Amino acid sequence: MDSIDLEVLKTSAAWIAAGHKAELVTVMKTWGSSPRPIGATLAICDDGTVVGSVSGGCIEDDLIARVRDHGITRDKPEVVSYGITADEAHRFGLPCGGTIELALEPLGPHSRIAQLLDMLEQRQLVERRLDLDTGAVTLAPAVAGNILERVGNTLVTQHGPRWRLLIIGAGQLSRFLAQIATAMEYHVTVCDPREEYRQGWHVDNVRLVHAMPDDLVLEMKLDHRSAVVALTHDPKLDDLALMEALKSDAFYVGAIGSRLNNSKRRERLLQFDVTPEQMDRLHGPIGLYIGSKTPAEIAISILAEMTAVKNGVPSSMQVNHAAAPLPPSDNGSTCMVG
Repeated sequence: MDSIDLEVLKTSAAWIAAGHKAELVTVMKTWGSSPRPIGATLAICDDGTVVGSVSGGCIEDDLIARVRDHGITRDKPEVVSYGITADEAHRFGLPCGGTIELALEPLGPHSRIAQLLDMLEQRQLVERRLDLDTGAVTLAPAVAGNILERVGNTLVTQHGPRWRLLIIGAGQLSRFLAQIATAMEYHVTVCDPREEYRQGWHVDNVRLVHAMPDDLVLEMKLDHRSAVVALTHDPKLDDLALMEALKSDAFYVGAIGSRLNNSKRRERLLQFDVTPEQMDRLHGPIGLYIGSKTPAEIAISILAEMTAVKNGVPSSMQVNHAAAPLPPSDNGSTCMVG
C-alpha cells in the first residue's frame, strides 16, 4: 500500500513516460484553517486527470477547469495563492477565511521524478530541491526534518519514510499493521526468530528479519522517530525487547495482551532494570478503544494510538484500551487491544 505522496509520484512518472504534459502541485503555506497540510501534493495531467489532493476539492476543480480550458502551458514553476479574499475563501471552500499557497511545477525528464522513485524504492529518505526560478531539480539523501521549507527561491521537500516502526512477531495482525503503517510513511521492520511464523509472510517494502528482538532493538538505535509494537504474546521474545525499547528514545512502545497479562508483564519488567518512569511509557493493553475485534480493526486501533502519541495529543483526550470499561462477563483475561 503506497502513501499518497508515493502514489502521486508514481502516477506522475507514468504520465511523463507516456508523453503527457503534467504538473505537480504542492501546498507551500497555509493561513487560517486549511483542509490539507503543508507538503500535501497533487499531480494533474494534460487531460484533466488528477491524483492526490491539496484541498477539500474546490481548488482541485479550479485547477482541472484551467487545464481543460487552456492546457498545461507553464514552462517554469509558479507560486499561486487561493482564498485571499472572503469571496475566494467561500468559493474555494477554505473555512474561516483560510488561505493556501501552492507551487505549480511543470513536469518532464528534468524533474527527476523517475530517479526520485528509484531512491525511494531503496527506502531512502530523500531531499528534493526545486529552483522556483528555473525548474531545475537536485536530489540528495536527507536527515529527517521539516516536510517542506522554502530557502530563498528554492523549495525543499522531503520524500520517503520519515518514521520507523519495529513490529515483533510475524502474524496476521502484523501484516495489517505493516501495510497501513507503510502507507503512513513508516519504514517498517518485522522481526520474528520463529521460522514457522516467517514462512509465507510478506508485505511489499517491509523488511522481515530473523533475529532475537532485543538484539535488533539495540542494533536499530531507536530514536524519537521510532516506535516498537510487540505482538507475539511470548515473554521470551517480547520482554527483553520491550525492556531495551523502554530505555530508548522511541516515541511509542506498546505490547498486545489483556489487562491481566499486561499487569504480569509490568511486574516482570520491573524485576529487571526498568525504572518506574520508563515503565510509565509502556502502552498496554495496546491501542485506542474503538470496539475493534478483527485484525484489521485492531491494527487501526494501534496506529490510532501511535498517531495520537506522535502528534502530542494529551492522554486525557484519548480513550485507550486500558481505560475502556470491561464487559460484564470479562475478568480482564481476554486479549483486548482496541
